[in-house]
Amino acid sequence: MSENSTFPSNPDTHHIYKTLLEISETISKNRDLHDLFRDLAKLVPQIVPVDFLGLMLYQPENQTIHDLIIQTDVPADIQGGNPWKLDLHPGGTVFQSQKPLLVSDITQDSRYLDVFSRMHEDGANSLCALPLTTAVRKLGALIFASCEKATYKESDFEFLEHVSRHVAVAVDNVLHVQELTKERDHSRLLLDVNNAVVSTLNLQELFASVSASLRNIIPKVTTSLYLYDSDTQTFKRPVLDFPERKGFVQAVDIIGKDESPATKAFHSRKALVWNESDMKQYDSDTARQMLAEGMKSGACAPLVVRNEVLGTLNVASAHDQGFGDELVALLSEVATQVAIGLDNALAYNKIHELKENLEQENVYLKDEIRTEHNFDEIIGESAELKRVLQQVEIVAPTDSTVLIQGETGTGKELIARALHHLSSRKERAFVKLNCAAIPTGLLESELFGHEKGAFTGAIAQKAGRFELANRGTIFLDEVGEIPLDLQSKLLRVLQEREFERLGSTRTMKVDVRFVAATNRDLVNMVEAGQFRGDLYYRLNVFPITLPGLRERPVDVPVLVRYFTQRFARRMNKPIETIPTKVMDTLSRYHWPGNIRELENLIERAVILSQGSVLMLPLTDLKAAPRLEPASPQSKSTLEGVERDHIVQVLRETKWVIGGPSGAAARLDLKRTTLISKMKKLKISRPL
Repeated sequence: MSENSTFPSNPDTHHIYKTLLEISETISKNRDLHDLFRDLAKLVPQIVPVDFLGLMLYQPENQTIHDLIIQTDVPADIQGGNPWKLDLHPGGTVFQSQKPLLVSDITQDSRYLDVFSRMHEDGANSLCALPLTTAVRKLGALIFASCEKATYKESDFEFLEHVSRHVAVAVDNVLHVQELTKERDHSRLLLDVNNAVVSTLNLQELFASVSASLRNIIPKVTTSLYLYDSDTQTFKRPVLDFPERKGFVQAVDIIGKDESPATKAFHSRKALVWNESDMKQYDSDTARQMLAEGMKSGACAPLVVRNEVLGTLNVASAHDQGFGDELVALLSEVATQVAIGLDNALAYNKIHELKENLEQENVYLKDEIRTEHNFDEIIGESAELKRVLQQVEIVAPTDSTVLIQGETGTGKELIARALHHLSSRKERAFVKLNCAAIPTGLLESELFGHEKGAFTGAIAQKAGRFELANRGTIFLDEVGEIPLDLQSKLLRVLQEREFERLGSTRTMKVDVRFVAATNRDLVNMVEAGQFRGDLYYRLNVFPITLPGLRERPVDVPVLVRYFTQRFARRMNKPIETIPTKVMDTLSRYHWPGNIRELENLIERAVILSQGSVLMLPLTDLKAAPRLEPASPQSKSTLEGVERDHIVQVLRETKWVIGGPSGAAARLDLKRTTLISKMKKLKISRPL
């Protein structure tokens, strides 16, 4: 201590040194700033009167100074934690000038009206502010205040500067430890997120891990994930972690086009920080819900990967000013890693979905292989068949809807496959569905698919036939069996090429060629209210009517030889001869089951044949006289074909019109409708 020391003159030098030593010991043993200032508030007044002791720290991110701690020795309401502009607070002035500031009467100082009015309300009247600085950096300011006026003199500066230097070292050490701790926590957070990214492809698990890690940095934080759906141009919130939710924000999946900080961050591709006043500017349900939950600040960071924005990572807090630049920068780093994990998860889900689709397509392809049907198997030389094939060649290159009509067993599926084979879609899937073979309750799921949990027994997501047929051809056989309540949804697919899976609100777009087939009279069904008229006209863009085998007797021998050779090769039997009597009998038969009946009969004959001659069990057939060949005039019109068909059925039923075995039942017509058609076509029973 020099003789020119400016230490206070009243206390003796020994007491000053002792107090400084005690202050040094207090600083060395305290690692908590609040505890340190509590002890300083007891020691400093032993040398200099102090009723208020304040620690001001500079915040470089927003260039403000915060009154971090205010320790009082008198009853007062004043509290710390407020940010101040540098020129509006004595601590800011001291920080900038790095010189002590002495104010003898704060009521007479107009520089810091807001600060001094608050201090005066709590009883303070004078103060001394000193810079808080180490050899390495400027930290802020230390303020000593007294309830008395003119308490501090320049002679007090040396002692207070000693205190300030000691406190600066202590504060710097504490801040350094806090910074190291923060860096460690931030690094641990990024490591935890990275571990989650590389360890799971499940979106729920990834987000749960990220949310838990964020709560270690920001207590009681609310987190959510927004994903952008480019198909619908809307946002979805697949996951939400809101531990203290009051019930205003629901864990909904679809957000839609709702304006919010998250959607704004998405479009700007920049992290966005918001506070309560910002949120009130958004006229949206999301904003109102967040405010109702008591959220007062938050941040949204875009999820960018490969220059594509997948969505946003959002955090919110019930505290004001909860997100500074440093925390937002950390959130952006987390968002970068989450984007990678999200991209991996979405890619995995897409691959998994495609794999399931391929597996289901493979089932269809295997089924096609088992049926052994293809375009080359359309066998025949009749003019009736050639006329049908000519129609197929005309319409196949287009994408027009085709309605194939004909009796059971006439080869409607073969014609559908021929349409697909001759089209530009032949490299894609040909997906078929027999609408009569699927229970009514499951038909919608088969056509359009379903989500997991859509109904009892839906234990997994399933793609429907339309989804599998995308960019290919879908063939719906027995389309007349589709229930009325499902026909409207089918009509929508035909018109708009879009649908939703059962249990989903996501609209899916498909590009399919539609081919339908039926053995029923759809016109009569429309008249009877059993089939939608608008759907019928949508299906009937290009109708193809297949003749029954009885109408093309010329093709019977050709088909008999073809089926005989095929089954003989398959069964390894050397059948070389088909007796004339057998062929003549087959040619004269009326074939109510058409080609399918002929195929089954020949297979049975090959099985029974023991030598090189085809053995046909003629007792299985009811021989019928050969039909008179129709006149060219009658065959040239659809009306002529209909007349010949009705006459043939009447002959087979011995001209019995009504009853369960009558012609009307076989033609699937009402008795009165058949009688009306007979009058119109001038059909009468021969004498």
